[in-house]
Amino acid sequence: MLASFLLVGIGGGFGSLLRYYISLKCHKHFIGTWIANISGSIFLGILVKLQLANSLSEGTWLFFGVGFCGGYTTFSTFGKETIQLIFDRKVITAIFYVFTSFFISILSVLFILII
Repeated sequence: MLASFLLVGIGGGFGSLLRYYISLKCHKHFIGTWIANISGSIFLGILVKLQLANSLSEGTWLFFGVGFCGGYTTFSTFGKETIQLIFDRKVITAIFYVFTSFFISILSVLFILII
């Protein structure tokens, strides 16, 4: 049980660090969160497909699927940035951000699971 917690915690730490690095490279612009959420969804879709095919160990799933992807993607920042765009009167940008974040992520995972 302790090993499971460590795998999730260490994976989450790496995911959070990578998300922060992307944020800095994007000058803390919302596009960094967009990149992290979409690429994280794609990566998680690949992991789920491997898990469903019994090609992924439990430890690998805990480290990458639960830990890394959990730390790398972020719904809370997505929500904050969406509200900030609305407050900044960038409503069209906010709608585009929400729409593309949701649909590209969902459609990417669906595509991965059906191919």
